[in-house]
Amino acid sequence: MAIDDKADPEPHCREDDDNAPAAAVDDEDTGAQVAPIVKLEEVAVTTGEENEDPILDLKAKLYRFDKEGNQWKERGVGNVKLLKHKVNGKVRLVMRQSKTLKICANHFVIPTMTVQEHSGNDKSCVWHAADFADGNLKEEMFCIRFASVE
Repeated sequence: MAIDDKADPEPHCREDDDNAPAAAVDDEDTGAQVAPIVKLEEVAVTTGEENEDPILDLKAKLYRFDKEGNQWKERGVGNVKLLKHKVNGKVRLVMRQSKTLKICANHFVIPTMTVQEHSGNDKSCVWHAADFADGNLKEEMFCIRFASVE
């Protein structure tokens, strides 16, 4: 049994290749100017960090403890900041995910809060806090892991 080199098992592929340059021509700029339907004005974006001075700003990975699954779940990777309010002096911890800028953690650092080393690992710490990152206040157990010991 001889194999025929001239036979094309997928003849439709050739037709698609022939039409590809024609499709690219349709996408070219015609030079016509199109006015936007709705004019958008610039909006001043506030992060809530304008009245605060950064005390600490480090890259880290944040975990929260899931009581139902009895395991640590990753909350996000990004910069963790300790911010001190300019007027009242309160300090809060804020962490945003690197790419999406979604808030991972947002809570005050209070004197009764204890931060402990996590299982003998120098790069990670554990603490409890009443967190407001999801929009409602709830008690969470956090673990944060830094890239290096500082």
